[in-house]
Amino acid sequence: MVWAKGQSGNPAGKPAGARNKSTRMVLAIMERGAKEITEAVVKLAKEGDLSAARLVIERLLPPAKDRPIFLELPEADTAAGIAQAQAVIVRAVAAGELLPGDAATLAGIVEVRRKALETQELEQRIAALEETK
Repeated sequence: MVWAKGQSGNPAGKPAGARNKSTRMVLAIMERGAKEITEAVVKLAKEGDLSAARLVIERLLPPAKDRPIFLELPEADTAAGIAQAQAVIVRAVAAGELLPGDAATLAGIVEVRRKALETQELEQRIAALEETK
């Protein structure tokens, strides 16, 4: 039988999350020795093995994600307010109060606000021009 393009020969297919036999086998072996492996890696880390220490820390602590930033910014409802907000961000980085990556994120948010204000202003100008015609 010839299948049409995009038509599966097995519409039921594998269930979501199904693993192949070799993956299941490796996971079973690892689970049987998980306690011993963990204890051995922790022991190596305690003895000064930096690779083992890094492995332990990476598994204990989740990767760093976004965190709250507490920085008082002026109102960004005008061009002057946006310029002031940008200046506050730059000063905070210069003073070591804010990491450059966090500053870039904040600056991006301020820039989005600037563009929104610019769009709103242009819309008002166009509407005013159309009314005068």
